[in-house]
Amino acid sequence: MDIIKKYFPDLTDRQFEQFSQLSELYQFWNEQINVISRKDMDHFYERHVLHALAVTKIIQFKPGTTFLDVGTGGGFPGIPLAILYPECSFHLVDSIGKKIKVVKEVTNALKLENVKASHTRVENVKETYDFIISRAVTAMPTFLQWVKNKVKKKQMNALPNGILYLKGGDLKEEMTPIKNYYEFFEISNFFTEKFFETKKVVYVQIN
Repeated sequence: MDIIKKYFPDLTDRQFEQFSQLSELYQFWNEQINVISRKDMDHFYERHVLHALAVTKIIQFKPGTTFLDVGTGGGFPGIPLAILYPECSFHLVDSIGKKIKVVKEVTNALKLENVKASHTRVENVKETYDFIISRAVTAMPTFLQWVKNKVKKKQMNALPNGILYLKGGDLKEEMTPIKNYYEFFEISNFFTEKFFETKKVVYVQIN
């Protein structure tokens, strides 16, 4: 938890308690249903929780902002963001049912009332959202096809609605076909740990 406090010193008591519970909850559920690699569990707060929260260094979201977390796996980046933004709404989806079971168990244990979890493919989601969030589930051209028509037209934040995507490495070639406005944000500009050296938040504007 020290690494979360280092970068987010203004957490409320409730947020601090919820973040503190995450490690034990994921240790327990990971033994039943493997959603996080064993070696990553040793660096859980850095590689999963803090990584998810990198999105918030790009933009501070207004209350009422809605998010779709695509291919959420065990709940990342959606669950840490939902803790940090209790007045925003998060819909976490994954095509693998046992992963969504973990998401539901964790959100219930934390009493996160701003999270909905669905076992479904993103193509079947009918609602629209302010932002689509995800962590490296596929190449961006494919991802754009998946989330077509799922971003709201009406804007309410400082950054226009679109995609906030966590990914590492050299993405220039992958992004070449993208016609939308996009921007890379180096996570190493916000977090100094070695793990973040090649990690980015990729923002793609939709509409």
